[in-house]
Amino acid sequence: MELIFLGTGAGVPSKGRNVTAIALTMLNERNSIWLFDCGEATQHQILRSSIRLSKLEKIFITHLHGDHIFGLPGLLSSRSFQGGETELTIYGPVGIANYIRTSLAVSGTHLKYPLEIVEIDSEVVFEDADFKVICRELDHGILSYGYRIEEADKAGSLDAEGLSALGVKPGPIFKELKEGKTVTLENGEVVDGSQFIGPAKKGRVMAIFGDTRTTANELVLADQADVIVHEATFGAEMGDMAGEYMHSTTIEAATLAKNANAKRLIITHISSRYSREDNRELVSECQAIFPNTEMATDFAIFEL
Repeated sequence: MELIFLGTGAGVPSKGRNVTAIALTMLNERNSIWLFDCGEATQHQILRSSIRLSKLEKIFITHLHGDHIFGLPGLLSSRSFQGGETELTIYGPVGIANYIRTSLAVSGTHLKYPLEIVEIDSEVVFEDADFKVICRELDHGILSYGYRIEEADKAGSLDAEGLSALGVKPGPIFKELKEGKTVTLENGEVVDGSQFIGPAKKGRVMAIFGDTRTTANELVLADQADVIVHEATFGAEMGDMAGEYMHSTTIEAATLAKNANAKRLIITHISSRYSREDNRELVSECQAIFPNTEMATDFAIFEL
C-alpha cells in the first residue's frame, strides 16, 4: 500500500501546493485505489501521477468545504472517458449527495459506470473481509470526519521447510495445510496444518483526518495507528488563529500522535503563508514532540 498526496495545501491552491486530495493505493491488496477528499484540480494532479481513474473504487470525503470537494464533478466525469466502468462509491457527510447530483444534472453529465453515494449515518462506514473503515466526528464548525482504516490480520506463513522434512511435497496439499486443515499423507501419516502455520501478521492501521481542532474523538481514531495523516495548517506560534479558524497547529498534530502511541505522523494541509524554507521549522516543531514526523508535499509517496 502507498499514500500518494495529490494536494497538500490549505484553503486555496498555491504555486507549490494544490488543495487537498490523498490517494491510498491498494493494487496488491484489492487491485484498487481509494481517494480521501477531492479538491479543485485533483484530476489534473492525477495526470502527473501513476494513478489510473479506472482503478478508483471509493472516495471518502471528510467535509464539504470547497477545498475538499470542488474537484469531484470533473473527476467523476473524466472517469467515464478514461475507461472507468466498475462501480464507484462515495462516502461523506450529509449534503454530499445533493452536491454531486446537482453538479452532474445541471452540467448534463452522464456517467457510464454505477455511482453509489453514501451519506454517513453510523460509525462503521465500510467493512468487508479485508478492510474496515470507521469514522468519528471532528471539531471544525461544519460536520467534518476523521477516518480510521483497519486492515484485517493476515494468516501466518506456512512452514515449507518443516513440511519438506516430513516428505510433504509442494502442491495442492500445501494449500489445504495453509488453510489449517488436517491431511493424511500417502504413507498414512496425519499432518495437522495448524501446527505448521506461523503467527498471524498484524494488519495495518491508518488514520486520516479532516480539518479539525483538537477533540477527544481524534484519539479514538488514532490509537496505535501505524500512520496518522493530520492537518497542520498553522505553526506553533499561531495557536490562537488556529483555534479561531478551527484548525490544528503542528504542536497539536504531534501531541495527538504521541498520546495515541502511533508509529508515524505525516502532516499536510499547510497554509500558503508558509514558504518552502518554513517547512523545515514546521517539521521540527512536530519532531520535538513526536520524532517520527514527516511533511507531505504534492506528489510525495509514502510506502505503508
